[in-house]
Amino acid sequence: MGGMRTGVVPAEWWERLAARLIEGLVFGVFYYILFIALWGVFRTVGVLEVFDGRLPGVFAWLLAGVGYAGYDWAAHSGRGRTFGKAIMKIRVVPDDLPRRALLKRALVYPGPAMLMGIPVVNVLAGIFVFAVGMLILIDRPLQRGPHDRLAGTLVVKDLR
Repeated sequence: MGGMRTGVVPAEWWERLAARLIEGLVFGVFYYILFIALWGVFRTVGVLEVFDGRLPGVFAWLLAGVGYAGYDWAAHSGRGRTFGKAIMKIRVVPDDLPRRALLKRALVYPGPAMLMGIPVVNVLAGIFVFAVGMLILIDRPLQRGPHDRLAGTLVVKDLR
């Protein structure tokens, strides 16, 4: 993995999980605000019952998922870490990755959140996200997920 410094210490799986859970809480609140706002809008314009009332959830997940993936990409492109990673004192290396590689990383994970509002597809997206977590656990010693491999990244302890 060219461009990565020697002597880096890979982040533990639980540090990565804690960072994502912290971010998930914030984006969960964002989702619920979107859901309530969209429910009101769809009710006002008379389309609330389209797709058995699932329309606000579909759009809220889509918008929150796009927002989360966009934030993930922008944060890693600018600072090498999201706010969850900053709290957990971990970061993504190398620092000089092309933004395109980080976009691929964000679309693979957490990108599937965009699909969570679609019945049946949401189950497949959930299974995929779970599988990403499992692959991080079994990839020793670097604990890289498919999104890390695709982008050429490694999540490490921020010892600075």
